[in-house]
Amino acid sequence: MDLRGKRVTVVGLGRSGLAASNLLAEKGAKVSITECLDSQKIRENARSLNKKGIIDIEIGRHTEDLIKGRDLVVISPGVSGHSLPVLRAKKKGIPVVGEIELAFASCPAPIIAITGTNGKTTVSTLVGRIFRRARRRCVVCGNIGNPFSGEVLGISNEDVVILEVSSFQLESIDKFKPKVAVILNLSADHLDRYADFDEYFTAKCRIFSNQTEVDWAILNKEDAYGLTMAKKTKARILFFSKNEAATPLGFNDNQIAALTISSLFAVPKDIAIDTCRRFKGIEHRMEQVAEFKGVEFINDSKATNVDSTLWALNSIKKPIILIAGGKDKGSNFTALRERINDSVRAMILLGEAKEKIEEAFRDVVKTLSVTSLSEAVRCALRLARPGDCVLLSPMCASFDMFSDYTERGRVFKQAVHDLVNS
Repeated sequence: MDLRGKRVTVVGLGRSGLAASNLLAEKGAKVSITECLDSQKIRENARSLNKKGIIDIEIGRHTEDLIKGRDLVVISPGVSGHSLPVLRAKKKGIPVVGEIELAFASCPAPIIAITGTNGKTTVSTLVGRIFRRARRRCVVCGNIGNPFSGEVLGISNEDVVILEVSSFQLESIDKFKPKVAVILNLSADHLDRYADFDEYFTAKCRIFSNQTEVDWAILNKEDAYGLTMAKKTKARILFFSKNEAATPLGFNDNQIAALTISSLFAVPKDIAIDTCRRFKGIEHRMEQVAEFKGVEFINDSKATNVDSTLWALNSIKKPIILIAGGKDKGSNFTALRERINDSVRAMILLGEAKEKIEEAFRDVVKTLSVTSLSEAVRCALRLARPGDCVLLSPMCASFDMFSDYTERGRVFKQAVHDLVNS
């Protein structure tokens, strides 16, 4: 992809848009940026680009001027294919690609692309740790928090790229071709963006689009859609399963997936197994925050869908005070009724989805509505008894109140620490 002198517009000025803009500028493109939102963070990103000579930036709107006459449009993951800039570009015959497609064009290293409804960040992080313990050069990036396009110029052909990818990112690929494509699991999610589950399934399976017989696809044998997904790729297939005789005792799906990925790169098995055993998880995923007055507080802010919260509930053996809510993604909350009834003593709800969640559960559990996470934490402590667990596991996206799940998790942790120290 020769970008020197090309007129390119980036749609979106969040983390991915900023990284894509910087990469384009380094490649000699004439960069313009359009962002419909206006916030302090967006303006900080714009100022950082102004210092590098990129001044053609519009904030708080999408005008046609920044699409007309362009050679290429690059979209951030949160930008829908039905958004106004994308529709305008397609009408004018201007190519539209996503941020990972842009980075892929400059990447000299083999890519392990990891997706799935749940567990992407955990497995990507764990594989990275395994590689580093084995003294294998690697770069962990993508949807995990540091965009691919922000890392690619520092990647050499001696590296392996461990790339977390979302369905949103896969919508806008063209030639993107991972050496190893991993789908960990699949369940209904993002139904606020997709018309139905089939459309979501199709987006995930785009990870296989350009693979050939020399590549690998790794799938979960125990997942309901594993065998169906296997028919979508030309690559060689490896299934992982916690029910195989050779699986180390006590290992979960994420650990087994990480072992399977590592085996393709000749990582010594003893190093991989030992790293999995030592791995304590990631921030915002079943993260133990504190114990206060005999009550345990757990931060599971990364649980942005129903299945992820179900996994959290099944992992805890204590009575639970559940803090949930946020931006609804079209989820069927009633799928948790039986589990909520069995293990949750009360639900504290906040955010845009709180009324829908209350409707789903008010006849099986006590529900309370609050307006902030700090209020939720104080309320939870009043309701809790010694031996209980207060669990933040929202079942929803965070964008109604927070910039992302990490901010939500950190606000929760701060509220807990403030309570403990007060």
